[in-house]
Amino acid sequence: MKRVAIILPTYNESKNIEKLIGEIFNQQKKLKNWQLHVLVVDSNSPDGTSNLVKKTQSRYDNLHLLKTEKEGLGKAYIAGFTYVVNHLSPTVIFEMDADFSHSPSDIPFFLKEIEKGSDFVIGARYIKGGSIPKDWALHRKMFSIFGNLIVRFGLMKLSVTDWTSGFRAIKTWIVKDIAPQLSEYSGYVFQVALLDKAIKKGAKVAEIPIHFLDRKHGVSKINSFQYIIQTLFYVLTKSSFIKYVVVGLTGAVLDFGISYFLIEKLHWYLWIATLLSAECAIISNFLFNNFWSFSHKKIDSKFSLYVNKFLKFNTISAGALGIQAGGIELAGFLFGRKYWYIYKVLIIAFVIIPYSYILYNKVVWKEKK
Repeated sequence: MKRVAIILPTYNESKNIEKLIGEIFNQQKKLKNWQLHVLVVDSNSPDGTSNLVKKTQSRYDNLHLLKTEKEGLGKAYIAGFTYVVNHLSPTVIFEMDADFSHSPSDIPFFLKEIEKGSDFVIGARYIKGGSIPKDWALHRKMFSIFGNLIVRFGLMKLSVTDWTSGFRAIKTWIVKDIAPQLSEYSGYVFQVALLDKAIKKGAKVAEIPIHFLDRKHGVSKINSFQYIIQTLFYVLTKSSFIKYVVVGLTGAVLDFGISYFLIEKLHWYLWIATLLSAECAIISNFLFNNFWSFSHKKIDSKFSLYVNKFLKFNTISAGALGIQAGGIELAGFLFGRKYWYIYKVLIIAFVIIPYSYILYNKVVWKEKK
C-alpha cells in the first residue's frame, strides 16, 4: 500500500486541529490503495496547538508532530517536506490548510488524479465547480483574483488557473528535486515558486475543483499587500516570458539601429534592410534566450544538438522575417514610406513576439520531461 503524507502547518489552530485530524483520517476508509499519514508542523503556537496534537496521537498511529519556530509558511513546509521524505517515504505529499478552508472529503479526488498519471494536482477555486466564499470582502476577492492574474500572465502559464491555492497533492520526486531551491521563500509566495519550478521540471499538472471555505475559528495569517508585492517581485525576477521580452526589446534596439543606418543613411530597399537587421537581432536573441530566458532548459549538451536547435530557431525566425518584411513593405506601399518605424513597432509587438514565443517554446526549448 502506497503512503500519503498530509502536511498541516499550524499557528494558533487549537480550535480547529483536533477535529480536522479526525476528519482527515476518516477518509482512509475510502482509500483502498493508499495509507494516510498526517504531519502537523506547529510553529511554536502559544495557544497549545501542539499539546492537543500530542494528546490526539494516542488515537492515531499515523499522526506525527514536528515543532518549529515561527518563520513563515514556506519554512514550515520545507521542514515538513524534509521530515516526511526522511521518515515516512511517501509516494504523494499533500499541502493543506489547518483551518478547514480545505475539505478533507476532497482528498480521494486528488489521489484519483494522481492515479491517472498527474504529478502535481491543484485544488482550484477558479474553474467550473470551484468557488470562493460569497461573503468575502471585495478587497479580499480582488487580492486573490489579482494575485492569480499576475502569476498566470507574468509567467505565461495560462493552463494553470489557481497558482495561489494551498490545497495540493504532489508526487515526492518533485519535492525531493525542488525543495532545496525553495529555502529563500518564507511566506505565501512559496506556493507560487514551488509550482513554477515543478512545471519547469516537466511535472504533469492537473486541477480539480474545490470549494474554498472561510475559517470559522481563529484569524488568517496572510498579509495580502505583502503577498502581492512578493508575488510581483517573484514574477519580475523569475519569469521566462518577461526575460524573453527583455531580450526581445534588446534585439529590437539592435534591429532598429541597423535598419536606421541602412535605410536612412545608405538608402537601401526597405525589405533588404529589414532582412539583414532582423537576422542580426535573431542571432543575438538566440544566444541571450538560451543562456538567460530559458536557462532552466538550456541547450548545452552536444554541439550537433546546439547547431540543430539553432537551425530550427532560424527556420522559425524566417517566418517572422517574412511576416515582418512583407508587412512593412505592404504598409509602406499603402500608407507611405515615411512612417516605416511605426509599422515596424506594430508588427513586432502584435505579431512577431507572440508568434516567436509560442514556437520557440514548442520547438526549440521544449519543457524537460
